[in-house]
Amino acid sequence: MSHIRTKEAVSINIRAKAKQRDLIDQAANRLGRSRSDFMLEAACREAEDVLLDQAFFSVDAGTFAKFQALLDQPLPPTDKLRRLLKTKAPWDK
Repeated sequence: MSHIRTKEAVSINIRAKAKQRDLIDQAANRLGRSRSDFMLEAACREAEDVLLDQAFFSVDAGTFAKFQALLDQPLPPTDKLRRLLKTKAPWDK
């Protein structure tokens, strides 16, 4: 007998300080979302980032050498690259 997953919702309960709740509510309201939807989406996005940051890729020596060679090659100088390199970062403006 196979297991069939249902889309049954489960509760996740957390405690927060009033300032934290208010900050979350303010951001959720700006996006027109509920607190729960906002928190769940933010938590899932962070969880995916953590898991992806810890992903391990195994390749053979030849593939790794090709990968390193690509990283070591400078990008060709194009107008688009020159513009990008001249653009100030938002935090430097």
